[in-house]
Amino acid sequence: MLNWDEYDEPKIKQKPQQEVQQQVPETNNDEIQEQVLENYAPIEPGDRAKEAKEAIQDLDTKEGEEELEVLAGRVQVDDKAMINCRADLNQLVPFKYDWAWQKYLDGSANHWMPQEINMTTDIALWKSEDGLTKDERTIVMRNLGFFSTADSLVANNLVLAIYRLITNPECRQYILRQSFEEAIHTHAYQYCIESLGMDEGEIFNMYREIPSVAKKASWGLKYTKEISDPGFKTGTDETDKLLLKNLIAFYCVLEGIFFYCGFTQILSMGRRNKMTGTAEQFQYILRDESMHLNFGIDMINQIKIENPHLWDEQMRHEAAQMILEGTELEVQYAKDTMPRGILGMNANMMEEYLQFIANRRLVQIGLEEEFEGAANPFPWMSEIMDLRKEKNFFETRVIEYQTGGALSWD
Repeated sequence: MLNWDEYDEPKIKQKPQQEVQQQVPETNNDEIQEQVLENYAPIEPGDRAKEAKEAIQDLDTKEGEEELEVLAGRVQVDDKAMINCRADLNQLVPFKYDWAWQKYLDGSANHWMPQEINMTTDIALWKSEDGLTKDERTIVMRNLGFFSTADSLVANNLVLAIYRLITNPECRQYILRQSFEEAIHTHAYQYCIESLGMDEGEIFNMYREIPSVAKKASWGLKYTKEISDPGFKTGTDETDKLLLKNLIAFYCVLEGIFFYCGFTQILSMGRRNKMTGTAEQFQYILRDESMHLNFGIDMINQIKIENPHLWDEQMRHEAAQMILEGTELEVQYAKDTMPRGILGMNANMMEEYLQFIANRRLVQIGLEEEFEGAANPFPWMSEIMDLRKEKNFFETRVIEYQTGGALSWD
């Protein structure tokens, strides 16, 4: 192991001018040649240190004085806000949103890695000619195809847009944790794909090649196009609504609806003692996604509380439409992945299940149910990721979490 006390820093040797000239690109323009040669000229010892001293002297100028004045004081709780806050984001405490910090702690205690799960029986079953039916293989491949890129899309949205635009440090802390978990999820899908010996190019490109998969990915991408622009800023009703729409699209739809058909299908296989390693991976991921969903809903509701003018009739209509569009896309995906009855379910049952979930998403952000009488046709799913136990800060109960190694399949 490298001992820094024993590290022998290499001596910097200046190259002779003749050697420097040999490295200079040739050009017929003497003036350009002279300028290039100056850039290649050897640096005298001490020049860099002198340049550094001159550079830090510029920090004492009045440039940025207004910004420094805003950030100079200690942050008070009332200074904090979800969006458009000018308080120092580097000051984590005092917390304004204890629920955000608690979710960060819960997420950290919820750590797991894909390699912890034994895929041996899955490999044997997948390679066996009569191990799975054609429809069962379709379900496994379609879901790995969608999820392997969906979590990357979510991570890109978190890192490139949401983290930058949410101006609360404890929420940002959780978003960092969520981003890491999305990386683990993508890793888990890759681990499954590699373990089963699938064509990685086919699976990872499925979101472009299979219409029902491509539609879901395309729908999600359109809500990141504008806010992922580095020049995008909140601060107006229009831009603040674009951010709010993004949060609803990604938390309520992509993570709150688009994942449910696939998870139900894979977990149903696990209940039948098929692809149990893959099902266990999905169970860990579903546990993470439940936390992501709850955090996102809390964040959406908090923005609404702090900015009630954003939640006007038009915004409520658009939010409901996004959830209903997402539900229809997931219904189409269900019909594509299981055209016939399989694993104790069919597309019609899945449609009712998705309507049941859509009603819950609508209510969670303060909207009316759309599908009257929709019930849960898969009560066994409640034992794994019980919708009745999905709670957020604005409700009364919470989901209990345990570390990956302690999670029981039963």
